[in-house]
Amino acid sequence: MLKTCQDLRITFAPLAGLLLLGAAATQLSGCVVRAGVAVPAPPPPPAYVAPAPPPAAEPAAEADLQASEPPPPLPQYEQPPCPVEGYLWTPGYWAWAPGGYYWVPGTWVAPPRVGLLWTPGYWAFVGGVYAFHAGYWGPHVGFYGGVAYGYGYTGVGFAGGRWVGNSFAYNRTVTNVNVTVVHNTYNETVINNNVTVNRVSYNGGAGGVAAMPTAQERMAAHEQHVAPTFEQHQHVQQAAANPALLARNNGGRPTIAATPRPAAFNEPGVMRAHGAGASPAHAGQPNAGQPAPGHGQPNAGHPYPGQPNAAHPNAGQPNGVHPQPYAGAHPQNANGKPPAAKPHPKTPPENGKREPETAQR
Repeated sequence: MLKTCQDLRITFAPLAGLLLLGAAATQLSGCVVRAGVAVPAPPPPPAYVAPAPPPAAEPAAEADLQASEPPPPLPQYEQPPCPVEGYLWTPGYWAWAPGGYYWVPGTWVAPPRVGLLWTPGYWAFVGGVYAFHAGYWGPHVGFYGGVAYGYGYTGVGFAGGRWVGNSFAYNRTVTNVNVTVVHNTYNETVINNNVTVNRVSYNGGAGGVAAMPTAQERMAAHEQHVAPTFEQHQHVQQAAANPALLARNNGGRPTIAATPRPAAFNEPGVMRAHGAGASPAHAGQPNAGQPAPGHGQPNAGHPYPGQPNAAHPNAGQPNGVHPQPYAGAHPQNANGKPPAAKPHPKTPPENGKREPETAQR
């Protein structure tokens, strides 16, 4: 019997293996069935969206500027001498604040890096309002409304200087440079293409400059631009906080029209405005992009260049010297000399006889 049981174990062993294999097959077949069922795919990981780059920093006073009235005419002022070789000129303009238009003085500025030029901001009449397009730095000067800001900005492009390698060369014909400070200069005549020289400070609309971007200016609009520098921001903010620069307070003639450096409103070299509007005597002067005699002098280009506030003969002369001293003041001495003093006669005595002079003791 015992032997038989052992044989049975041996006999049933293969059968047990077959049963195990069958169970395994059943389990495997179950896996295949489950694999055939549509299982929802796991959700994809959240896609990383890079944050949008911050907008180009603009001065708070220049953000989305709109006005219902046109800006005043550009004031007339002299350009201060370039204080540091490598600085570039940025012309003044009218900005807008709740109190109305205020003047942002023209100034010399260090560019953000070598090779960049400044495109001035400008006002344009669009959609029934006057909108301001902020200025920017770029490899080429773009469209600035055709506004003739002067000192190289004739309305199209910039003729006040150019980059030569890593150095900036200044055109002395239209920019005020001191050759003892600035050595890289040249002289090149600038032709103003504007038929009418005026002080209009905006593009489009009634009385505005009728100018459209050129092909070169359209190309410049698609180039990489650099926002105004921190010093330029400070310059605008300080101008916005100065009541004397409001047009309603200065009548369009700001006392701080141009500065040698950004925000240097109280330093030597500040230029004040001496007029606004067009006049034949000032047609083609530096602010219109043309050279003028006596360049760099106070009120240079006037009939009496170099004299303070020399708007007409004998006006604002430093020492009261007239073109013809005293001429016409004394008809008997029309040669320009004052009349000679005559001795005052003594009163005769009552008896009609002259009394002898008493010697002084």
